[in-house]
Amino acid sequence: MGCFSSKSAYSKANRVDRWRSTGIVALRDSKLKAFPDEVLDLERSVRTLDLTHNRLVDIPVEISKLINLQRLILSDNLIERLPINLGKLQSLKVATLDQNRITTLPDELGQLVKLERLSVSMNLLMGLPETIGSLRNLVLLNVSNNKLKSLPESIGSCFSLEELQANDNSIEELPASVCNLIHLKSLCLDNNNLKQIPPNLLKESKSLQNISLHNNPISMEQFQQMEGFQEFEARRKKKFDKQIDSNVMISSKGLDEGVDL
Repeated sequence: MGCFSSKSAYSKANRVDRWRSTGIVALRDSKLKAFPDEVLDLERSVRTLDLTHNRLVDIPVEISKLINLQRLILSDNLIERLPINLGKLQSLKVATLDQNRITTLPDELGQLVKLERLSVSMNLLMGLPETIGSLRNLVLLNVSNNKLKSLPESIGSCFSLEELQANDNSIEELPASVCNLIHLKSLCLDNNNLKQIPPNLLKESKSLQNISLHNNPISMEQFQQMEGFQEFEARRKKKFDKQIDSNVMISSKGLDEGVDL
């Protein structure tokens, strides 16, 4: 018994030493019900934390100790809320929180000024905080499969945003500020309640190459009559021409991807 305990302690120490030296903590599929204290004790050493597919319900406030954390992956857990001091993770670049039970995001989310990728699909979000507009380095935002009825006006201040995924919600209209997203390339809004999109979107968002609007009460005719449609079509065609020239395999529906309605 004593020998077994010694081996177990040695193995645990080995694991912690490995985490400390690599900066990577990977505990996928570990049947965890509580956030591991030994990870929090590493503090500044952790750069990547992956706790995918466990049974975590709470994220402790002590997570703010991980001040050098760059990638936080908590997909497929039972998390209902995020701690308000999440904003202290000032080095965070990637936050993946898909497939949990999160109902709200804290206002402090806006303090994560280095965040580049935020994915919170398959949760129970009723809305997004206005502070999301402070995420000036955000390139990807995925809020698909939630309970959103709208997006905040402040989203137009996410000036670096290239991809916005908001499929499978109940969004009825887009804020006019999305026209400010001059780097936006892909806008996915399948299965919502959109009757129209901001009239200047195609004209102002000069990088836009793909819009997907399947199963919304908006017609192709409405879309084609928007100012800037011809320029949008030219960008879309150029995108796929480049893919074909590069011998990239695309599906039969790929060439229609840009104006899915």
